[in-house]
Amino acid sequence: MSRIRSVATAVTTAAVNRRAFLAATGAVSLSAGVGYALGPGAGHGEAAAAHRGPVAVSRRAPAAPLAPYRAGTTLGTVAAPRGTSGFRRLGDGPAWPRVVRADLAAPHRGREARRTALAAFVQFTDLHLVDVQHPLRYEYLRAQTASAWRPQEALSVAGAVSLVERVNALRGAPATGAPLHFVMTTGDNTDNNSRTELDWFLKVMSGGRVTPNSGDPRHYEGVQNSGLELYWHPDAALRDADKRLGFPRLHGFLDAAIRQVNSPGLNLPWYSTVGNHDALPGGCYAPGDSYFADLAVGGRKLMSLDEARGAALWKAVKKGRDPKGAHFKELLRAEARRMRPVTPDEARAPFTPTEYVQAHLDPAHAGRGPVGHGYTQENLANRTQYYAFRITDDVLGISLDTTDPGGHYEGSLGTAQLRWLERILKAVERGGDASYAIVFSHHTSRSMRNLTTDPHHPREQRHGGDEVLALLRRHRSVLAWVNGHSHKNAITPHGSLWEVSTASHVDFPQLARVLELVDNHDGTLSLFTTLIESAAPHRTDFADLSQTGLAALYRELALNAPGAKPALGGAPGDRNTELVLRKR
Repeated sequence: MSRIRSVATAVTTAAVNRRAFLAATGAVSLSAGVGYALGPGAGHGEAAAAHRGPVAVSRRAPAAPLAPYRAGTTLGTVAAPRGTSGFRRLGDGPAWPRVVRADLAAPHRGREARRTALAAFVQFTDLHLVDVQHPLRYEYLRAQTASAWRPQEALSVAGAVSLVERVNALRGAPATGAPLHFVMTTGDNTDNNSRTELDWFLKVMSGGRVTPNSGDPRHYEGVQNSGLELYWHPDAALRDADKRLGFPRLHGFLDAAIRQVNSPGLNLPWYSTVGNHDALPGGCYAPGDSYFADLAVGGRKLMSLDEARGAALWKAVKKGRDPKGAHFKELLRAEARRMRPVTPDEARAPFTPTEYVQAHLDPAHAGRGPVGHGYTQENLANRTQYYAFRITDDVLGISLDTTDPGGHYEGSLGTAQLRWLERILKAVERGGDASYAIVFSHHTSRSMRNLTTDPHHPREQRHGGDEVLALLRRHRSVLAWVNGHSHKNAITPHGSLWEVSTASHVDFPQLARVLELVDNHDGTLSLFTTLIESAAPHRTDFADLSQTGLAALYRELALNAPGAKPALGGAPGDRNTELVLRKR
């Protein structure tokens, strides 16, 4: 039977080693009841002032005996489409089995009876909580990219709350039955770098009431009641482009979509990692241009565009030719007369990196903790968004900021952050009381090819995914790099570590992942990965526009979204797995 050492015992028994580790890394705060959070100054050898928040305790473990289970995970059942054409409905599909991967080490017989659980946590990624009425949304690019127009996006808040409900209902970690320690979000928590969306995200995660509406408080005003045949009009008889593909007419859908949603908040501590959509207007343009800020809060929205102009705009975005948005601004100005009126709303204003950290530090959003959700006062002082934190006795977590302030949706690290990461990893290997490290980021190694200069640090070099991966591989304490961004499940071996990329919760199949690290006591470790869906039922009812009914529709609409990629769920070896590693 799997075991895990209690946090209280860890704090007592490892005190001497911990003090040595903290002295080496310059740790600055106690966080989440599972250890110390290490801010961006860690490794400078300076004793920064501690920011102490209330200690949050991981929820009580399930009643003994702890045991593996399948119910409520994709090991039990997975939403699957019925039919092969038209608007496909969802139902209960066959489970995804667990696959043992021996790319990095051979599994030994009998390990199930020997293993000890070291850590267990949940990864959310790419929630994309969307203000669908936001004036900077570019739905008119639907012919160029499926990410521009998703008919399900008006239900993103209801879908995210249902995911929170799923985590709250888990009986612990599926492979071992061990208690879960925390939830980590790996970026693109919001979609438009909008204060409305940031508020919604924090309330979904920590608990609260969310009204997913902006502009006119009385009714929706966006592309879905614009009268343009380009978009699905759920309430209208209009024979729009999506109804011609089989999308239904749903009376009252838009009113229901902007109705208040109630989130219980996670019953676990949670941590936050920033993504490009959290930091950059449109997820791809360097922030700071007052034109985009004015348009975001203003009363005009572009809803249609000549396809040739749209193709040119998107080509520039994909190639990284317009990181500051000059081409985009020129186009919007040229199309000003064709913009449609909407209700202005100051709450749609973009937030800065400092405001992002401040919002996380607000005690009103603490939930089960920690205050700051990984970010500390040192992040505010240094204007950074990366940190390290203790997961358990043996495992250190490291959250990176891979967004490039210079613009473009791909990522990179600045030299200061890369050197900080190197100092943290060296401290672990010099004999700190953590034996292992797990790295979190938004971007994958393959999507860190953007070396655009950071306008705030014009002399600082940017470093891509290959360089970051080479650094991680030099330190055998790093077991996994956990990320998102690609919206696809993919698990890749890299010599001594696994890169675990998880699909989004906006595109079908709308998943999150539970990860469990265990010591097999035979010279190997295993990292279990188990995918979970939201708590919403697989089968939908078009007449059910309750909060739960909308969360179910969110999944089904995502399945049918025009241009949706069927392979985002990944291959069996990218889903539910046991990833074997050599023990250092």
